[in-house]
Amino acid sequence: MSALRSYKGIKPQIGQRVYIDSSSVLVGDIKIGDDSSIWPLVAARGDVNHIHIGQRTNVQDGSVLHVTHKNHANPQGYPLIIGNDVTIGHKVMLHGCIIKDRVLVGMGAIVLDAATIEEEVMIGAGSLVPPGKVLKSGYLYVGSPVKQARPLNDQERAFLQKSADNYVQNKEDYLNQVEVLN
Repeated sequence: MSALRSYKGIKPQIGQRVYIDSSSVLVGDIKIGDDSSIWPLVAARGDVNHIHIGQRTNVQDGSVLHVTHKNHANPQGYPLIIGNDVTIGHKVMLHGCIIKDRVLVGMGAIVLDAATIEEEVMIGAGSLVPPGKVLKSGYLYVGSPVKQARPLNDQERAFLQKSADNYVQNKEDYLNQVEVLN
């Protein structure tokens, strides 16, 4: 079965040179930018709102991406917007939030509705970002709920781009070298 599925006539739109593992499921109104990667067992449902994933972004194994429906109290609902050069670690849950460019979301983190993660942020593994929380640019955040731990140093800021670049190379290797065995 294909990793890409239509919902109510809307199907995912995929940029160029994107790797999507066949064990992942992407349904409905999802846009993925060039050179991004979706790794094994990712579930993304753009059914009651839309998901947008930028360029050179990687969503790692077992992550769940979802949205919040539109309603009278919240006419726009909460789509899921992920910027460029973002690293989404293993088993992350993102729900109706905004993640801007050059962000690293650590393994097992949860980011909830209406949260906004500004550019150049690191979120520690296992952290919880509550609904509506804004994480300011240039900091490491950890905990449940997250708290601003400290400013990122120059090496950490450089690592945000390096991580995204490494995954662009990984997905190129997978596009050229993976053989599906029956």
